[in-house]
Amino acid sequence: MLTEERYIMIINHLKEHKFSHLEDLVKLINLSESTIRRDLATLEKANLLKRVRGGAQISQKTLTEFSEQEKTVQNVTAKKRIARYASSLIEDGDCIYLDAGTSTFAMIEYISQANIVIVTNGLKHINALVGKNNISAYIIGGKLKATTRAIIGSDALKNLEKFKFNKCFLGINGVHSEYGFTTPDPEEATLKASAILHSHQAFILADNSKFAEVSFVKVANLSSATIITETEPEDMAIYPTTIKVIKS
Repeated sequence: MLTEERYIMIINHLKEHKFSHLEDLVKLINLSESTIRRDLATLEKANLLKRVRGGAQISQKTLTEFSEQEKTVQNVTAKKRIARYASSLIEDGDCIYLDAGTSTFAMIEYISQANIVIVTNGLKHINALVGKNNISAYIIGGKLKATTRAIIGSDALKNLEKFKFNKCFLGINGVHSEYGFTTPDPEEATLKASAILHSHQAFILADNSKFAEVSFVKVANLSSATIITETEPEDMAIYPTTIKVIKS
């Protein structure tokens, strides 16, 4: 069993039961107590669980995902600056993927390039794109996630895989030097990862609050995309050179 598979089993078990004794996790995964203890220590370091006497309990942060409405009012100024810069990277004739999320939604106001194609899984995004000059807009089909207004699921993934993009622009919940890009929802994580694979260039839009944060599911390594952010993280030295800090 792969290490990441063990991590997922542990987190899923804790999400269901809130707390688990160490011996129960040993039986569940069928590996030594020392291995499970190391796994718990690693997951605690990532703020995904909390070790307590006799076992572990799920971190409330791991279970938390803000709704689309809640995200809309968070870090508004930073998101606008990031969105304005990100939109400037689009070139005439580009085919791009615009991920669901408030940071990517903010890009639409600033997109003025000619003859571009935009594919999105954002329900709110497609409404804003309708009638916008020089844009051919497509929304991928699939299951609607009400809280984030995102189209997700296996059908969405199949639809996404039909396309090849010049660039993709993605929102993210966590940017961590060791755990990479992470998000709370496995289905959204799969879509984001697929968009990166099907794009010539990938960009992650992340305000400063996303750094050193870890969510439940890994999307990709930091080296897979260029991070666009508005200020340098305090621990800038541990992040890769693929980080673009807006200076003005």
